[in-house]
Amino acid sequence: MSRTVMTLTAQDLAERLGGSLEHCPPDRIISEVKPLEEARAGSVSFLANPKYATKAKESAAGLIFAEATVDLGDHPVLRVKHPYWAFAQAIGWLHPEPDPEWSATPVHPSAVVGEGCRIAPGATVGGRTVLGKDCVLHPGVHIGDDCVLGDGCELFSGVVLYRRTRLGNRVTIHANSVVGSDGYGYVLVEGRHAKIPQVGWVEIGDDVEVGACVTIDRGVLGPTRIGLGTKIDNQVQVGHNVQVGKHCLLVSQTGISGSTKLGDYVTLAGKVGVVGHIEIGSRSVVGGNSVVAKSLPEGSFVTGFPARPHREWTEAQAALNRLPRLMKQLRKG
Repeated sequence: MSRTVMTLTAQDLAERLGGSLEHCPPDRIISEVKPLEEARAGSVSFLANPKYATKAKESAAGLIFAEATVDLGDHPVLRVKHPYWAFAQAIGWLHPEPDPEWSATPVHPSAVVGEGCRIAPGATVGGRTVLGKDCVLHPGVHIGDDCVLGDGCELFSGVVLYRRTRLGNRVTIHANSVVGSDGYGYVLVEGRHAKIPQVGWVEIGDDVEVGACVTIDRGVLGPTRIGLGTKIDNQVQVGHNVQVGKHCLLVSQTGISGSTKLGDYVTLAGKVGVVGHIEIGSRSVVGGNSVVAKSLPEGSFVTGFPARPHREWTEAQAALNRLPRLMKQLRKG
């Protein structure tokens, strides 16, 4: 089933959410949910943090969810109690997920399979999915609806591609990895964690290799991207809307939180943690067991928790190792 196109008027949204419109005609047609910087005349967005009020005033959004106390001048606003929760509900209404199209045959009749493909027993291919030439699907692979695979891709047993996943040419994904699962998005509403619908997708560039038991979450709205030539080790987690550049190395047990951007040729060594909504500049290296808590400029080499320039971290550790001896000397007077 293709994506359902939904529209609501500003008044429809006001009635559903119990809010009040300001500076907005009630019959304005809203057809999509977008972040402030991507919004257009037919988009609705939200402002949950007043520090982004300037960005909201500059947005082209046709409507913005905001609390009663936020001043957005004459920008079209729908005043609601919980703007982020209103945003989440609007995603569900305007971008509904279609039901999966299951087939009695392993390869859906509407799928397109390129010349030279090999599909093992137990592998399944969803509706309108396109496989390029010479793809290999091992036993137990599942590819959802509306996916696209380039030429020469190989997926090992247990790999799952959720709906709308896009792979470039010569992509290899090892056993039991999941691409396109829901991102970890919730909002606390009246004491309960309410789910934010995740309706984006994942795009993986040419010549990417993904290890075993890797999870790459789809975006909330747009794509999560893995750039050309990037190599991902086993047991790596990539959060929703993460943007990974070209030829990066993500080593085992690394976790990248949502909406973080990595430049090109970035190396994240084993067990690295990266917080969300930051940028790591191209050709940066993060040492093993480090946690990156703020954006890094190009060419950085950092280690530690929180990560800091490598030389600074090693000097701090050396000083810490001398501390017991210094304490003994102090106690002796």
